[in-house]
Amino acid sequence: MTFVFKSAASALAISCGVAVMSAAPAHAYTLMDMLRGDRQRTQSTIFMDQMPPGRVGQRGGVGGSLGGLDPEAPLPKVSGPRYYTYKTETLQFVDTGRFADPVVTGAVADVSGSGDAAAEPAVQRRFLAQAKVRANADVAKALEAYYGDSRNPLVWVEGNQINDRAKSAMLALADAALVGLDPADYAVQTPDIDPANPDPAFRDRALTQFELDLSAKVLAFVQDTVRGRIDPNKISGYHDFQRKVVNLAPVLKLARLSPDVGAYLASRSPDSPQFQALKAELAKLRAADGGNEERIVVSLDRLLRPGDSSPEIANIVKAIGKHGSETLRTDHAATLAAYAGSIDYSPDIVSLVEDFQKERGLKPDGVIGQATVRAMTGGDTNASKIDKLVVAMEQARWLPEDLGSRYVMINQPAYMVYYHNDGKEQLSMRVVVGGKNNQTYFFDDEIETVEFNPFWGVPQSIIINEMLPKLRSDPNYLDQLGYEVEVNGHAVASSSVDWYGSTNNVSVRQPPSSDNALGELKILFPNSHAIYMHDTPSKSFFKRDMRALSHGCVRLADPRAMAAAVLGTTVDDIAKQIASGQNHAVRVPQKIPVYVSYFTAWPNKDGVVEYFDDVYGRDAYVDKAFEATTKARGAQI
Repeated sequence: MTFVFKSAASALAISCGVAVMSAAPAHAYTLMDMLRGDRQRTQSTIFMDQMPPGRVGQRGGVGGSLGGLDPEAPLPKVSGPRYYTYKTETLQFVDTGRFADPVVTGAVADVSGSGDAAAEPAVQRRFLAQAKVRANADVAKALEAYYGDSRNPLVWVEGNQINDRAKSAMLALADAALVGLDPADYAVQTPDIDPANPDPAFRDRALTQFELDLSAKVLAFVQDTVRGRIDPNKISGYHDFQRKVVNLAPVLKLARLSPDVGAYLASRSPDSPQFQALKAELAKLRAADGGNEERIVVSLDRLLRPGDSSPEIANIVKAIGKHGSETLRTDHAATLAAYAGSIDYSPDIVSLVEDFQKERGLKPDGVIGQATVRAMTGGDTNASKIDKLVVAMEQARWLPEDLGSRYVMINQPAYMVYYHNDGKEQLSMRVVVGGKNNQTYFFDDEIETVEFNPFWGVPQSIIINEMLPKLRSDPNYLDQLGYEVEVNGHAVASSSVDWYGSTNNVSVRQPPSSDNALGELKILFPNSHAIYMHDTPSKSFFKRDMRALSHGCVRLADPRAMAAAVLGTTVDDIAKQIASGQNHAVRVPQKIPVYVSYFTAWPNKDGVVEYFDDVYGRDAYVDKAFEATTKARGAQI
């Protein structure tokens, strides 16, 4: 179905992604000329909605006071989201008061169905009421539900000792690092019991305390391995996830009935191919010799171009031979085998480098700069790779375990987007994402619409932060640029707006054109952050290796191909839609999951884990959240 926007109000949406114009329009002064000039900034954090309302018509307020504001006052500034000091979840004391059933005497019957030979004495069970355990609300609720039912036997204690089930669970928890978790979060001390001690009360207190401690840790492990240790929304305003709810109610019963509790706990980890690739890579790196494997160094003080010569050619060939994929090494086996130490950057080695660059998402031009050197030398140490893998495994738990057979994934640190269909990657392309001061968010959503010949609705942040200085100097600028301005839904000339007043009711949009900031189309997945994928007239940005350059939206190198993929049509049909010149939107036949993600380690389509620069420095905040969580969980009662 096609929808044609009938009015400025219906087409205008808060949006992002200002782009450098590819060519100046008929007038001599472009929007980017305006944005590049007079970009002075102040430390002020005054927002426009804190100012007296502006008016259409004669500028200036009563008595010529310019809306009651000093024209020399600092310009307002809209600030983006911020990063937080991570606050751990609240741990509460488990209500153990009702764990001892006063009606029960002698022994509690074995209702497990497992054929246990004996049941624990009721007096031992009543010591549960004296145990002290802290846990988060969900774990506490599961503990209270299980042990509050006197029909449920103890899970980890039999008679006067801990059972084999407990030992198996503790071994599984000790191996939590294998799945990217911290064993310290789940450590439990075995009860220190002297067999010669004649005091059974001391023994039973220790055993029942152990029983609850281990159950609490098992429940926490299951919850963490499904949803992650930390709440991403507490890291920054750039993270936006609905945290998963984990059903903990049956866990203790399943652990008690399982013939291999260690295998049961291991089964709770994600089994997606992406997570399994991260897990395998983590095991491989940890098995390496302390991260002290030979590192290949390539030292270049300038760009190395085809036809040049350099003594570093030997190290370049050696590095690609080590860090290139198996496919690459197979395709260039003759070149790698025949290389005899020449310093010439010959055509066969150029071809090897170009294919390596293509494999790593770099511009495949054969020109070797620092980005290519970093990729071919492994870039990260083993230690830093391990850290990236642990963070990536945590973040993978924030997303659905099954990403779906058809989905789009944007990986910001890779500056790439991937389209998957029938469980396979069918399309990939370079993207431009938000700059460090205009970061792209980390969230998931669903693609709903492709809009052709779009209007660009200028967001308030750009109106205030970028446009306002020029508009205060010359209110005619937007009129000269052909932009449409509305106040309270009514079209007005930009020269008639009091740009010293509030911009809350002021809307600005750029009509469809050859130099529209959104180009030919945009792909929408409605979200509160006003982020979407779109075309851009500024194609040169895609040639750069570092592409964190937008105002937050995601610019596509080949938007027509992506639009055709999500609409299930051809590029020729997309071209016809654009050629109509009409601003219109077409719904996708079926909503498609889109993951606007942030992984500094992630497997490619061949299952090979690739590593990327932490462009926004987010991994460090995840690490700090890990540290805070482990510290809070390890605090003494």
